Amino acid sequence: MPRVYIKTYGCQMNERDTEQVSQMFVDRGYTMTSTDEDADVVLINTCSVRDQAEQKAVGKMGMVRRRRIPLVTGFMGCMAQSRGSELVDKVKVDLVVGTQKYHRVVEYVDEIIRAKEQRQMDEERFSIVDIDEEEASQNTIRDHTLKERQGAAFVSIMQGCNMKCTFCIVPYTRGGERGRPIADIVEEVRRLADQGVKEVTLLGQIVNLYGRHEFPAVNGKSPFVQLLEAVHEIPGIQRIRFTSPHPIGYKKDLIEAFTYLPKLAEHVHLPVQSGSDEILKKMHRPYSSAKFMDLVERIRAARPGIAVTTDVIVGFPGETEKHYLETWDMFDRIKFDNAYVFRYSKRRGTPAAEMPDEIQVSEQEKERRNQDLLALVNAHAYPRYEELIGQRVEILCEGPSKTNEARLTGRTRTNRIVVFEGNPDRHIGEIFDVNITHWANFTLFGDPVLT
Repeated sequence: MPRVYIKTYGCQMNERDTEQVSQMFVDRGYTMTSTDEDADVVLINTCSVRDQAEQKAVGKMGMVRRRRIPLVTGFMGCMAQSRGSELVDKVKVDLVVGTQKYHRVVEYVDEIIRAKEQRQMDEERFSIVDIDEEEASQNTIRDHTLKERQGAAFVSIMQGCNMKCTFCIVPYTRGGERGRPIADIVEEVRRLADQGVKEVTLLGQIVNLYGRHEFPAVNGKSPFVQLLEAVHEIPGIQRIRFTSPHPIGYKKDLIEAFTYLPKLAEHVHLPVQSGSDEILKKMHRPYSSAKFMDLVERIRAARPGIAVTTDVIVGFPGETEKHYLETWDMFDRIKFDNAYVFRYSKRRGTPAAEMPDEIQVSEQEKERRNQDLLALVNAHAYPRYEELIGQRVEILCEGPSKTNEARLTGRTRTNRIVVFEGNPDRHIGEIFDVNITHWANFTLFGDPVLT
């Protein structure tokens, strides 16, 4: 059977979607390969949230086709959804599959291979583009390909987003919010626990608003909190994470969940996007900077020691120096544990992309604000790493370090990376303590505690 290579760019949801597609290829008898050089089928799964991801994806496919043209080439995911048949015409791929059609990828590849075999002497190109909506597509991302001793896994609980932030393409590429039944998700997590998984990360574009349109609140608890409680009861699961939440989804019941669900990890990623009320309004973010700061205070009060990270955009159209300084002031007051700082870039098809040129911020100014805000984030985050020297922290070992395969890496409950010398057979997939000896560049280093 043909060999398949899938390259993934973008978020954890893309990684999870790729895992599902890969498992479907394996079930059909295909062989997955880690390199495109000997692959018969080359697919790229990428997002459209940032222009850089699209450029990387198109560039990667161009390199593949210049070296040799595989039997089947194609794009999946948000970029495929937004650009459709344009990718067939411009990049000359055979297959373009949107975000609600991942479960169709294998049958489409089969169809293209059969067509090419039947048309070997025919110069007419055969391609498939499917970016249509499909009911219940959220229920198709449910299978896993686990590595040996894998201790952590992603679980997709919903698709889509209804928030329509003016800078974001996701509502147009992934569609409206659609949640999976709680019972189905719990059964998936139970199967993972039976295979040795100890930590699950629940995935959704606005994950803490899960099920608000499909399922009722029970005893004052939202569907998401009901799901957290159900997953919390599964034997073998020791850590629960979720990403990416929306600030308005942090109602009283979810904050209170951190007081009585100890398996909830001490980390929340809470995208703020801007600290200026005027810019937040232009972004269509339905909260004020004051409400956001109050939210962070309430989360920290519910679970002392919790790490709070964020996303922020600098240089959004119309952002003046005054607006930027309001963001800077918010960051100085909140003191995030870390932050992803992005320079605004136009995304075709979003309302922000249509904003007039005269209110656009120059690239030089975006870069200045980016570096300035990163320096502030580092100034607050670095002392917290320094405080951990000499301390014992609990980690889940994930496997070899990405920067040095001779070492192992894991994550603390606060989502900090820890690198150490260890025994793969003994440590990978296990939860244990590490004594921290030093740190560098948002990475902790230490020695496993002997037990």
